[in-house]
Amino acid sequence: MRKSNVFTKHSTPFLMAPYAVLFVLFIIIPIIAAIGLSFTYYNTIETPKFVGLENYLNLFTNDDVFMRYVLPNTVIYAICIGIGGYILAFILAWALSQITKGPRTVLALIIYSPSMTGGVMLSTVWSVIFNGSESGYLNYILLKFNIIDQPIVWLSSEKHLLWIMIVVTLWSSMGIGFLSMLSGILNVNEELYEAAYIDGVKNRFQEIFYVTIPSAKPQMLFGAVMSIVNTFQSAGIGTVLSGANPTPGYSGQLIVSHIEDYGFLRYEMGYAAAVSVVLLAGIYLMTKGVNKLLSSKDE
Repeated sequence: MRKSNVFTKHSTPFLMAPYAVLFVLFIIIPIIAAIGLSFTYYNTIETPKFVGLENYLNLFTNDDVFMRYVLPNTVIYAICIGIGGYILAFILAWALSQITKGPRTVLALIIYSPSMTGGVMLSTVWSVIFNGSESGYLNYILLKFNIIDQPIVWLSSEKHLLWIMIVVTLWSSMGIGFLSMLSGILNVNEELYEAAYIDGVKNRFQEIFYVTIPSAKPQMLFGAVMSIVNTFQSAGIGTVLSGANPTPGYSGQLIVSHIEDYGFLRYEMGYAAAVSVVLLAGIYLMTKGVNKLLSSKDE
């Protein structure tokens, strides 16, 4: 037994080595490279030229598109998908925990399956629904009931595109975080609920607030982090749905789309790197805030 423990102790660094190498190659080095490039002018052809804080100053003072469209759109999108999606995932997980195992398994699979759908398939399905002609499912229904007089070109509409992006992303956002919260709720000790009712808990809302959430905090924290990741991972959905970058009238333009626009269409890699560093800082701060909010004091 002692030899086995010694072997495990000394072999741990070797077992961790592949992960550490991949983490450095694909996470640490790209982050350092992006931070370095953010202080340069780099058009992918010439040697990068150091410009100091010029990219950051231009982003917040001269980039009218970023301040007027990208930043407000990203805030609205992040609130609806990040916070709204997280609350929706918890409500669905809690609702499923109240029914028997058979129906729960089927419904959980139905809710989870859209999160495994690729971007191309996702855009294909929703493009049919939001088709701008009379044959589009949504237009057909609205025309049939005389709610509208003529078809609406939904995916090119500056008024509707952002909200369509939010609906589509919410539909596909019930992924690993949702399953994590469901498992956390299902594994709460039933005796805690009995003790809570003896101590004065009177209804389901108090039960959720005083027993379910505190008992499932690790899963809730994981779900929150995954919700943040999903928010920005799916931010390119506007480009996929509208088929254009920039999106029509910048109505669906988010920070990720802005990075792609400057980095891969205009080849201003230094500026795109500066925008990506700002995005990275925002994600980091949000993750730290969620971690502080949901972590237990003992931890």
